[in-house]
Amino acid sequence: MKRYPFNEPLKAAIWLYFILLIFEGALRKWIMPSLSNPILVIRDPLAIWIFITARQKGYLKFNPLSFFMILCGLIGLASAVTIGHGNLGVALFGMRIYVLQFPLIFAIGRIFDWEDVIKMGRLILIISLPMTLLIAVQFYSPQSAWVNRGLGGDTAGAGFSGALGYFRPPGTFSFTTGISMFYGLVAAYIFYFWFNTHLVNKTILIAATACMLMAIPLSISRSLFFEVAISIVFSIVAGWRRPKYIGKIITACLIALTMYVVLRNQSFFATSTEAFNARFEGANEAEGGINGVLVDRFLGGMISAIQNAPNLPFFGYGIGMGTNVGSQLLTGEASFLISEEEWGRVIGEQGLLFGFIIIIIRIAMATQLLKKSIRYLKTTDALPWMLMSYGLIPILQAQWGQPTALGFSVLTAGLAVAAMNEPEISEEDEEEALSEEEEIMAVEEL
Repeated sequence: MKRYPFNEPLKAAIWLYFILLIFEGALRKWIMPSLSNPILVIRDPLAIWIFITARQKGYLKFNPLSFFMILCGLIGLASAVTIGHGNLGVALFGMRIYVLQFPLIFAIGRIFDWEDVIKMGRLILIISLPMTLLIAVQFYSPQSAWVNRGLGGDTAGAGFSGALGYFRPPGTFSFTTGISMFYGLVAAYIFYFWFNTHLVNKTILIAATACMLMAIPLSISRSLFFEVAISIVFSIVAGWRRPKYIGKIITACLIALTMYVVLRNQSFFATSTEAFNARFEGANEAEGGINGVLVDRFLGGMISAIQNAPNLPFFGYGIGMGTNVGSQLLTGEASFLISEEEWGRVIGEQGLLFGFIIIIIRIAMATQLLKKSIRYLKTTDALPWMLMSYGLIPILQAQWGQPTALGFSVLTAGLAVAAMNEPEISEEDEEEALSEEEEIMAVEEL
């Protein structure tokens, strides 16, 4: 049955959004370094066009989550300029998160269908192959090497402090955050495709699985490690809900274990693993152990933000001020002027009332998508469920002030919604299907 009319320009725009998300950093570092600052918001005009066109064509109806998020963004813009920090550029940069990017989730969810989500997953697995080679080269190269060049062609390097003298590689992204978010999405798709190997080239799936295993130590990222662990838990739940997946889970685990045994004897893998372990242990000790890491990074941001709220102005210090871009424009130096934690930033920028509304909207969206993905897992397919294995945390509390983190959050949430859409069929295919159904009914009557 036909769900939505074809609109290839809108679909093409979403694909372009994805490509720019993956290669925005490459443009800023290597290809057009002189345009590094404008390219930072290169996806925003695209988001505006998608939103306006989708509204005109009737794809987007009234949505309370999107409405209140846009309202909070506009109120934040007005208060920031009048009684907050007073910088229009900073306020506009902060506003775009809620007015331009957040509504794009619902646009992607309406324009894409299940087949589009699968196609993007296949491409993501393919991209993970050269991406892994790139981060391996970056990991073992000095920061002065061209491959590690920073934003605007900075020869000081784009790597972030890691362990044992090695730096966390950024891949094609502007910062190392992009690598952990990219491979988190890769992991979600890999686990899904192991459930449905007929949907993807098996050689690419096996190669992507090996790349994911190598990327964890090469990234020196605890976030990526936890993201993969969450996807493993979600895949186990999928197997419990749909027993037909159990055999495939066992097969995937055996293949992954074999890969690990082979890789651990390779010097390049052993070196990166040693650096990852050192980073993991050192950072955990500094943050009070594993419980401290999880509580401080998740609930801690909310608790401390609420505790500090009485000391804030009612409308906060001004939207956009808590982002690195806002800090750069206001002080000339990129830093966390309000809070490094996302929920602390949101409440610090917009005050307890409107900041808390934004947080509630994000919680409501994550809850709705999780509930729908569970129902879909029971009745139809595991794709939305596995996408939420990665998307749940970014939707809740990823640092949306950072454009790459915002982009992955918006894209993944939109894909999770779209994964619950039936594939589009043309009018000709629909007529043919109806004709075949009528013929079958006629034969049955005879």
